[in-house]
Amino acid sequence: MASIELKNICKKYGEVVAVENVSWKCKNGEFFSILGPSGCGKSSTLRMLAGLEKITAGEIYFDDRLVNELPPEERNVAMVFETWALYPNLSVYENIAFPLRVRKLPSSEIDKKVRWAAEFLDLEDILHSGVRKLSGGQKQRVSIGRAIVREPAVLLMDEPISHLEASLRARMREELEQLVRSLGVTTVYVTHDQVESMAMADRIAVMDLGKLQQIGTPKEIYERPRNEFVAGFIGEPPMNFADCELVREGGQPFLASSSFKIGLGPQSDKLVSFRGASEVKLGVRPESVKAGLSPGEDSVGAVVDFVEPQGERTIVGAKLGGGEIFLIATSPDFRPKTGRAVYLQFDLKRVHIFDSQTGMSMLE
Repeated sequence: MASIELKNICKKYGEVVAVENVSWKCKNGEFFSILGPSGCGKSSTLRMLAGLEKITAGEIYFDDRLVNELPPEERNVAMVFETWALYPNLSVYENIAFPLRVRKLPSSEIDKKVRWAAEFLDLEDILHSGVRKLSGGQKQRVSIGRAIVREPAVLLMDEPISHLEASLRARMREELEQLVRSLGVTTVYVTHDQVESMAMADRIAVMDLGKLQQIGTPKEIYERPRNEFVAGFIGEPPMNFADCELVREGGQPFLASSSFKIGLGPQSDKLVSFRGASEVKLGVRPESVKAGLSPGEDSVGAVVDFVEPQGERTIVGAKLGGGEIFLIATSPDFRPKTGRAVYLQFDLKRVHIFDSQTGMSMLE
């Protein structure tokens, strides 16, 4: 195993900046995820770690060893790709054995390592089968077997389950995490799927437009997003946003919009800065909004726009007076009719406030 450290990494393709000044450190044995939308630079970062892309600037360290100029074969990394890239004319056994044969290991050692990987991945019964007719989950395990049989210091995974259908993807997500935990190998997992990162990773690096937006545990990123992008990208259903003015009346800060005026309550003491009136954006997660059919203290009036039953919960879309649609995650029994007046109450302990100009959180 090895720790990984990126120092001010940059990658350009001609005039296009794919990765800009990214720095982070992955601990020895950590399950670390790089998360972001398509084109954010996450796969380019992974390929630089693997040595498949030359960095434009910056430094990459495995433990304390600078690896910038090391070719892939000297970095002791293994990579699992989005496509399994298996050899269709070879058996499961030979696909797993392939990197060992390239290294010209003795046949007895190859056999020992392949059978260890097959037992670990529950592939023993199909070792001598062809790979063409394997299920998606089986092909994925063969691909992982080919990676781990080399006993790498670092395991790199590039969207390894994104192409699987939903039910299999959920099962493979749990299986992958268990496998990686059992191996104890330092793992960097790239995905655009926030559910995968939140469910599996010890820590997450969120990227957008080639830049690192935030790094932290799933809990930290969910509960304390550093900026508006992270807040909106993490969470399902996504966070609600409303343009507001932050004003002070009677010594207390209030959020005022065309739809409501509410005090900040317990969040008042967390404001990083406040200078008179300020254009801000309020962020409230759907599960931090309560909806009722009668007004209450500090409630915000709205009209039901749509209702979406989802089994264990109901998602209600409510239109506020200013035209914003707020999503509310509520109990499965709450199903008001479209057009019905409802009254929303925000959990003030869990609201977020972002600077409208910079997008950065204004709360500690």
